[in-house]
Amino acid sequence: MTRRISRRTKVLLDRLIRVDHAGELGAKCIYEGQLAVLKNTKSGPILQHMLEQEKHHLKTFEALIPMNRVRPTALLPIFRVGAYALGVATGLLGEKSAMACTVAVESVVGNHYNDQIRELLQANPKAHAELLEILKQFRDEEMEHHYTGLANEAEMVR
Repeated sequence: MTRRISRRTKVLLDRLIRVDHAGELGAKCIYEGQLAVLKNTKSGPILQHMLEQEKHHLKTFEALIPMNRVRPTALLPIFRVGAYALGVATGLLGEKSAMACTVAVESVVGNHYNDQIRELLQANPKAHAELLEILKQFRDEEMEHHYTGLANEAEMVR
């Protein structure tokens, strides 16, 4: 049985799910690029852990797309290449640069998720309870990545 939602809710969900799916794909590709360079370093296991969380985030949004009849952005191929290249480039600059990239990206992502959470709370917290829980969990994990980057000398980049 298909649930009926208002046009306003459909537009909101389309926007949120589409951008989050693209963002999580980008994050996955950044970590894959960094790992291509830094896999056998001290940062390798840390990057691998963050990659596994991003894969879970991406898988979740990949499930939400058909469930909510959302069309992914047509720019995914460009995001894939650009994000992987960013990961490789920051990896080539060294572990601290890779962590600085993580800090910068995850700070923006954490704020982005907070904005979305506020928007869903204002729209209809009951109707969006499941998505709210997902976004809160993912926001917390993204901020964990942010703080992991700081703990691994991201601010020491020269």
